[in-house]
Amino acid sequence: MESNKYTKQFILPPERCMDWAEKDMITSAPVWCSVDLRDGNQALIEPMSLETKLDFFKLLLRVGFKEIEVGFPAASETEYAFLRALIEKNLIPDDVTIQVLTQAREHIIRRTFEAVKGAKNVIVHVYNSTSVAQREQVFKKSKEEVKQIAVDGAKLLKELTEQAGENYRFEYSPESFTGTEPDYALEVCNAVLDVWQPTADRKAIINLPATVENAMPHVYAQQIEYMHKHMKYRENVVLSLHPHNDRGTGVATAEFGLLAGADRVEGTLFGNGERTGNCDVVTLAMNMYSQGVDPGLDFSDMPDIADAYEQFTGLKVSPRQPYAGELVFAAFSGSHQDAIAKGMHWRAEHGGGIWDVPYLPIDPRDVGRIYDSDVIRINSQSGKGGVGYVLEQCYDIKLPSKMREAMSALAKHISDIQHKELKPQALFKLFCDKFLSARSRFDIGEVHYKQENGITAFVEIKDGKDSVTVTATGNGRLDAVSNALKQYFGIDYILTGYEQHALASGSFAQALSYVAVEKDGKLYWGAGENSDIIRSSVYALVSALNNYFESRG
Repeated sequence: MESNKYTKQFILPPERCMDWAEKDMITSAPVWCSVDLRDGNQALIEPMSLETKLDFFKLLLRVGFKEIEVGFPAASETEYAFLRALIEKNLIPDDVTIQVLTQAREHIIRRTFEAVKGAKNVIVHVYNSTSVAQREQVFKKSKEEVKQIAVDGAKLLKELTEQAGENYRFEYSPESFTGTEPDYALEVCNAVLDVWQPTADRKAIINLPATVENAMPHVYAQQIEYMHKHMKYRENVVLSLHPHNDRGTGVATAEFGLLAGADRVEGTLFGNGERTGNCDVVTLAMNMYSQGVDPGLDFSDMPDIADAYEQFTGLKVSPRQPYAGELVFAAFSGSHQDAIAKGMHWRAEHGGGIWDVPYLPIDPRDVGRIYDSDVIRINSQSGKGGVGYVLEQCYDIKLPSKMREAMSALAKHISDIQHKELKPQALFKLFCDKFLSARSRFDIGEVHYKQENGITAFVEIKDGKDSVTVTATGNGRLDAVSNALKQYFGIDYILTGYEQHALASGSFAQALSYVAVEKDGKLYWGAGENSDIIRSSVYALVSALNNYFESRG
């Protein structure tokens, strides 16, 4: 590691540009342009086939992009054929504009114009690099010579558009903008605009790429604000951002750039692109959404979008990818689960309103996620709140507070020894096996009651191969059955923790009962289910006692 060979690579504007820092949020969505099919595609080990690009294009339409950079048609036959397929098969909706990229080189520009023939709405995007490093090391040209490349390219775009009798829109990018002196970048962009003479009904796009991130996001914001304040024809220019993610701050860079006066963002789904990728449009758009701003893009079925992206690109969406990853809403920690569960109950009790649930920046349902399998996740780190919440949400099982502790301890133990997460189905099976169907020692058959001076119960106890009817009296039906079991087994315990609730509404509703027996200072829980409330509570008592006997070995 030799940090001394690095130094500051960025160049600040010649004046202070900090108005953007007074703003605390983005208040409206920018114009979005997807560059997945160009910038994202060229970054793949195996670039997409024509058929895959067509499918990806349809996905981008479904998400809601109105500007889509479809490729670099002069770069390869596949790129050229893809564009021609879109045009000839009439796959471009009337309200969607395709964008094509070309270097500021004559033969490439001419080939690009051949490719777009027949398209209705087109942005021709021309670029050349203007940075100090590129000028000195690659082109070995002066500032004037590099500016002339941009001007000549702009002139040729205008000339070929007029010859074609079309109304194509123009975009110019000073590639490596962040490595260019801001006042020189402004000089080049203004020279290009002087050629195009943009108007209100035919605006030009000036795109300022962080081709390689070389500074903190606030530096980019100052550079953008400088361009925004001093660019000619500003009212007729769409100021566009194209951040890359070399420092891992592509989204922050875009957000700061929008605060600084930009109108448009070029990016990709999930940040695909060269090196560490482009600005992730999903994260940027959803950040706005989480602040109450409609981004104008539809990510309501995020799992499907992520699956399609993985299929098209061969890349994976990280489980921690903001808003889209499998685990981004998942809470394994017991304290987090408890807070989320209480927050959701509070929200239900207060009738919804502004979203403010602990640990959940947005409602997972807004992006197609569900609470029972995506939010509260059960493993050895989970707590009673999470276990209780999953059983309630998925199976309408409302465990008593103390029973949640017992169920949680069991779930954590099983997850720990199996070294895996317990899905809702596995959690439910664990509940059934341990508390609802516990019959390892004994069961009961028929129970009849007689009421005189209290309640007398005639209880059929099935103990192994033996079946014995025991009679006992109590102050209620459950108490009478409990006394019969105490008498038969010769034990004493306290009947406690009795709760019930209905599992479903209507005349055929099932009652779910919970009973705990306290013996030697410990609680042993059981559950019972039956359409008859008394019968369900008796079953719960039987399960509780079976768990007591099992604990003794």
